[in-house]
Amino acid sequence: MTTTTPARGRRRAPSRMERAAGRAAAFQKPRVILALLLLLALTSVMLLDGYLRSEIGNDARVRDGAAYDKVPSRILDGGPLLTFDRGTATTQSVPDRTIVLTFDDGPTATWTPQVLKVLEENDVDATFFMVGSMISRYPGVVKSLVKQGNEVGIHTFTHVDLSYQSAARLQRELKQTQLALAGAAGVTTTLFRAPYSSEIDAVDNYSWPVYQEIGDLGYTSVFVDTDSDDWKKPGVSKIVRWATPKKNKGAIVLMHDAGGDRSQTISALGTYIKKMKAKGYTFTTVSGAQAMLNGNRSGVGRQSGSAGAGASAGAGIGGTGAAQAAQHQAAGATLYEGRALVYAVAVAEWVVPALSWFLLVVGIAVMGRFGMMLVLARRHHRQRNRGRGKGGRGGGRFSWGPAVTRPVSVIVPAYNEKECIANTLRSLAKSTHPIEIVVVDDGSDDNTSEIAESLGMPNVRVVRQENAGKPAALNNGVRTARHDIVVMMDGDTVFEPDAVHQLVQPFADPEIGAVAGNAKVGNRTTLIGAWQHIEYVMGFNLDRRMYDLLRCMPTIPGAIGAFRRDAVLGIGGMSEDTLAEDTDITIALHRAGWRVVYQEHARAWTEAPGSLRQLWSQRYRWSYGTMQALWKHRKSLTDKGPSGRFGRVGMPLVVLFQIVTPVFAPLIDVFTGYSMVFVDFRAALLAWLAVLAVQLVCAAYAFRLDREKYRYLAMLPLQQLAYRQMMYLVLIHSCVTALTGGRLRWQKLKRTGEVGTPAGAGR
Repeated sequence: MTTTTPARGRRRAPSRMERAAGRAAAFQKPRVILALLLLLALTSVMLLDGYLRSEIGNDARVRDGAAYDKVPSRILDGGPLLTFDRGTATTQSVPDRTIVLTFDDGPTATWTPQVLKVLEENDVDATFFMVGSMISRYPGVVKSLVKQGNEVGIHTFTHVDLSYQSAARLQRELKQTQLALAGAAGVTTTLFRAPYSSEIDAVDNYSWPVYQEIGDLGYTSVFVDTDSDDWKKPGVSKIVRWATPKKNKGAIVLMHDAGGDRSQTISALGTYIKKMKAKGYTFTTVSGAQAMLNGNRSGVGRQSGSAGAGASAGAGIGGTGAAQAAQHQAAGATLYEGRALVYAVAVAEWVVPALSWFLLVVGIAVMGRFGMMLVLARRHHRQRNRGRGKGGRGGGRFSWGPAVTRPVSVIVPAYNEKECIANTLRSLAKSTHPIEIVVVDDGSDDNTSEIAESLGMPNVRVVRQENAGKPAALNNGVRTARHDIVVMMDGDTVFEPDAVHQLVQPFADPEIGAVAGNAKVGNRTTLIGAWQHIEYVMGFNLDRRMYDLLRCMPTIPGAIGAFRRDAVLGIGGMSEDTLAEDTDITIALHRAGWRVVYQEHARAWTEAPGSLRQLWSQRYRWSYGTMQALWKHRKSLTDKGPSGRFGRVGMPLVVLFQIVTPVFAPLIDVFTGYSMVFVDFRAALLAWLAVLAVQLVCAAYAFRLDREKYRYLAMLPLQQLAYRQMMYLVLIHSCVTALTGGRLRWQKLKRTGEVGTPAGAGR
């Protein structure tokens, strides 16, 4: 029998989805690019943070005991200040009874401010050789340090032994530290101290060329005369004694304001300053000592509160005083690049820890979800299969109520389904339940309706309509259906003989308004098909068992679902407001007070997308449509009754586990990959394998419940590495589309018709 739904006019007005189709197509590529750029930006932030913490590009090698025969003896026997004038090396020593306090490895937010406080209380300036990565992390400390009148020097950006590094790495270490100084305090400097350096007589054949190159760039290399060895934490008295020069000589003294607990250094510093002042020593900076050597003693230090304060105030950030002569005001590109670096680091310093904590919460939630799925799925299976196959023994056989045997209507919306429609209808012809079949041809141009009619099945009606989309076709089928229960399926789906009978049994309970069936991937012999098979069994059906018991089923699959006809008509039928009409109507039924359940024994076989392009198109529509449906029904969050129950139970679960968690899941993978490469490969690999093991347990249990062959689980690790990443990108793409206000249209997937019968169910 064939009927035709007449057009209402000469030309049908386009639907909202059709009107948006042209606009949507133009926006898709930019949104994909934007989604990828967002992921790239977050990855870049992580890499920057890792570089700052010496997790990336770190070289922990330290040279010791090398020969020094190529170093001029006058350098090895010279003073701690090494400069080069037109290639000629010159050394200088600090004047007698003069102390140049220097601090290495900072700044830090904990110890550097305490050092500055002690210096200020004792009217003393010092020179701080700072690590560029630390400068960019604590720019406020550096700014205060310079403003107070202290001097800054470069201690490389990542604290590496430069004797092992290339010339390019050397240049980069210096430039990046200068940029950090410019961004933090608006200054640059010509002072340099190499990491792991000490007295000048320790210069060897490997480090000497480095100092020559640095000198040619205009830097003064600063060594030490007296090392307090405060990093050993020997106690306050030893730090003071070891930092004291002998025979009233002048000295450059080394202490640290970073690298661990510096409480002993803080305690010793004030005592040391008072002791040396009592002996008649003057404290100054490196530049101040050089000025004294050159005969200029004005503004080189602070021995009393009044004189020193004025000198430091005159120096200021610009470095105009003798005590800060090595500093210069940053300007131009250096200043702006430095500020950009500091801002980028600030973002990384906030984003990475925040993401780490957030991902920890997400990880706990995911593990909790796995646990909840296993517990509830087991309970669901035991409840619904009680007494099954045992002749009713074992606590009584589960039953929905009196058997449902009355005829039902099966609606098959079809648009250009010539490859599949015959297999679909032949499978329905074998149904063990009395049915009428309504094929709604949605304006096909490939003879779909003719093929359906040519089969000569007496219980098949073909309804033709102009192309209006799947929701309109389903609504048309519901209106023309003759029975009170309607089964909806896709035109490419094949039902098992007892699928309809199993699917409609829950309607014995008058509270049930809809039933979700068990959709299976029929074309699972390909790699893509096998991946989707794992996803269907584990992700979809295991989830549905959980949602069923929680009474918040979010989606009845379009491939196999059954509805009370009055319930569908009562909520206005299938809506065209979203691209996920199955999710939309399921939520609407919950809000109307109907119960939605999952019937695992009602199995149907569907043809999954056979290419990555088609898979992306399908999942993009699903993800975006789900977001549309959730947004459409957002008022359920504040509703009372059944609507409020779904809004406060089902909607948060869907949002958390189908949107939020997958959106941030790529970051977990990025963190894992980052940790494997830059932090601890073994620990990161073990963590990844542990998560994979949990997923494998869940998948294996899902396969057991559905009586599937376990051999497909061998593809689970590869699925995690490839397929899952694609699904994440699809969801991110959908989120970007939703946030930018875009609309999508229906995409027709190319069918092959390879899902013929459910005979190969056990493959």
